[in-house]
Amino acid sequence: MIIHVLTLFPEFFEGPLSASLLGRAGEEGKVAVRVYDLRRWTHDRHRTADDYPFGGGPGMVLKPAPFFEAMDELREEGLPGGSQVILTTPQGRPFRQQDARELAGEEEFVILCGRYRGVDERVRQGLVTREYSVGDVILNGGEAAALVLIEATVRLLPGVVGDPASAAADSFESGLLDHPHYTRPAEYRGRKVPEVLLSGHHAEIEAWRRRKRLERTLARRPDLLESVELSPEDREHLEELSSGPGEPDQEE
Repeated sequence: MIIHVLTLFPEFFEGPLSASLLGRAGEEGKVAVRVYDLRRWTHDRHRTADDYPFGGGPGMVLKPAPFFEAMDELREEGLPGGSQVILTTPQGRPFRQQDARELAGEEEFVILCGRYRGVDERVRQGLVTREYSVGDVILNGGEAAALVLIEATVRLLPGVVGDPASAAADSFESGLLDHPHYTRPAEYRGRKVPEVLLSGHHAEIEAWRRRKRLERTLARRPDLLESVELSPEDREHLEELSSGPGEPDQEE
């Protein structure tokens, strides 16, 4: 996979792309993240990539020409014609795990990092195929959001995560949030690991984990339950939780 990133701040990516699983995936040739300084496609001595908005108002807007000229060059160098061009913006639709799975199936795609008040609307109209937001927050720019997209996508590539079953069991992969996790010691500061996890009874452990996924999702993200395929046992458990007192996600 090749991921192209256009940004005013290429140095933002140096540390994250060289660390942990992303760094290893790059070293092993599973992914190549190519980061470009948008100012490379400016033509004045100050390398100006932004300007004041027409109509007035605060802030600056990223100019269209650097984006268009950068994309022209990428296509001349072999970027496939149907490649996704993604703009990171608070106006985009929320980036979900399903979006990461779709991007993991792409050979190449491009991320455009917004800044300041945003990008000239003609960039959206003429280049962008998808717009993603990583939450209802305003960041200084699209670089942090781009890293979220990159990490969420790259970890789904074959061989990037050491244990594929670990990625398959993550929150959102089943449509539910993940269940609680525990490790040694079995008791710490008076708090004990649930007995079922120490029992060695795998069927009971899996049933407990399923119930906890349901409880945690109901407590924290009930909206997710609308799109999850639920068994009769799941529905019965959720009904019990909904009619019971207190916060269902708390451990005894």
